[in-house]
Amino acid sequence: MEITTVGELLHWSYSNLAMAHSAITAKTEKYGRTQFMIRSRLYAGLNKQTMNIGPLADDERLKMLLPQACCYCGSREYLSVDHLIPTKRGGANSGDNLVWACRSCNSSKCAHDALEWLAERNQFPPILLLRRYLKLAIEISRERNLMNAPLAEAYGLPFSLSSIPKTYPLPSQLRLWVVELD
Repeated sequence: MEITTVGELLHWSYSNLAMAHSAITAKTEKYGRTQFMIRSRLYAGLNKQTMNIGPLADDERLKMLLPQACCYCGSREYLSVDHLIPTKRGGANSGDNLVWACRSCNSSKCAHDALEWLAERNQFPPILLLRRYLKLAIEISRERNLMNAPLAEAYGLPFSLSSIPKTYPLPSQLRLWVVELD
């Protein structure tokens, strides 16, 4: 499958995210028929606009329930807030864009794109963090009317299109969140 537009890329990654989330929840070692069907149906539905991504409000509620820890390393010490999509790159200065980060990760990440920064450390983001990131990226792309823009012509986005994952590791290599959930 060839991905040519911003919307196709974001929808494909979000659909893979749903597939991965399903596999992790089901505690499967590999992706199975059910997960591939979830990805296929969601991708088609998002592209045809018969389905939508979940609201950011779901992630805000989840933020209140998850253990208060750095979303990058899991530390519970010296926490501050970090803009997932940096304001210096054009990310919003809003609660939707704020995550917990320890002083060390926040300082190291600075104004880097979160996905690029994690990739430099050979880390795939926790599924729930990636979900928030993708929702923000989709929202920004919609606001800027770039969902149908060819990838090569999408300039000035506050996030890195090249860091959006097209493929996901096996479920056994993924984490739902940065710390173990009960």
